Amino acid sequence: MQLKRAAFAGSWYPGDRQQCRSAIEGFLRDLDKKGAGRKEISLPENSVGGIVPHAGWIYSGHIACRVFATLALSEKSEDTAANRRTDAPPITSVDTIALFGVHMHASSPAMVLCAGAVDTPLGEIPVDKVLTDTVYKDLASAGENIQTLQPSRFPEENTLEVQFPFIRYFFPEAQLFICAVPPSDMAEKAGHAVVDAAGRLGKRIIAVGSTDMTHYGPRFGFEPAGSGKAGLDWVTRENDACAIRVLQTMDTADIIHQGVTRHNMCCSGAACAAAAAAQKMGAVKGVCLDYATSFDHTRAVDFVGYCGVVFGF
Repeated sequence: MQLKRAAFAGSWYPGDRQQCRSAIEGFLRDLDKKGAGRKEISLPENSVGGIVPHAGWIYSGHIACRVFATLALSEKSEDTAANRRTDAPPITSVDTIALFGVHMHASSPAMVLCAGAVDTPLGEIPVDKVLTDTVYKDLASAGENIQTLQPSRFPEENTLEVQFPFIRYFFPEAQLFICAVPPSDMAEKAGHAVVDAAGRLGKRIIAVGSTDMTHYGPRFGFEPAGSGKAGLDWVTRENDACAIRVLQTMDTADIIHQGVTRHNMCCSGAACAAAAAAQKMGAVKGVCLDYATSFDHTRAVDFVGYCGVVFGF
C-alpha cells in the first residue's frame, strides 16, 4: 500500500507520537479550563461537518482540536464510560471523514487522493478507495474537471496534513476521503457528490473544510484598512466577521464570493464543499466555536485569522 509521508510533522505540529498525543490532550485540558469562563454556545444536536483552520498548531491547533472534539462527541457511544473523560478519544460510528482543502485557483481541477494511506505520528489513516472511486466516477461522468492522484503525486499541503493527527485521534477507526477543491461551482458539486455516493454505499461520513481567514499585512500585499490597530480591528470586526456570518448561514454561493472578493477565506472552495455536504446531510446552520488571529501570539504587522465552525441541525 502506498503511503503519503508527512511533510510538516516536527515543524507545523509535533512529529513524535507521544508529543503529538500530549499536545492534543493539552488542547483539550485548556478547553476544559477555559470553559467555565466562556460564554455558553448553543451547539447543534447533531453535528455533521465543520470548518477548521490550518496554521501551525501553536497558532490555530486549539481551534481545530475543538472542532474535531465537538464532532466526535456528537457521535459518541452513549454507554462508553471513557467518553466522559475529555482526554479520551470517543468511539464513533463514522466510517469516513471527507476532508476538503488545498489552495487553488477557480480554474484549477479538483483532485482526489485515490489510494493508499496518509502517515501521522499517531498511525496511518487509510484512504477510503471505494468512496473515492465512486465520487470520482460520478463527477467525471457528469463532465466535471477532476483528477485522481496517487500519494506520490498528491500535493504537500498543510491545509490537509495538519488535520490528520486530529482525525486519527478522535476517529481512530475512520478512513479518509481527501479532495482538493477550487473556489468555483465545482465546490458545491463535490460536496453533494460525496454525500450522494456515501448514501448509496451505506457509509456514514463527516465533512470538514480546511481554511484560514484574512491574511493581512505587507507580506501578503493586503492592507486595505491600514496598519496597526485599525487594520486588526477591520480584520476581526468586519472582514473575518463577514466570512463567519456566511459560514453560519451556510450560504455556499456567498462563501465562494466572500473568499474571492474580500480575501477572507484562503480556501473558500474547501469551506463551500464542506458546507454543501453538511447541508446535503440535513444541516441547517453553522455555529462558530472560536476565533483568533496569529497576532494574539506574534504581535506582528502580518497576521492571519482563524475560526472553527460546526454544521448541524
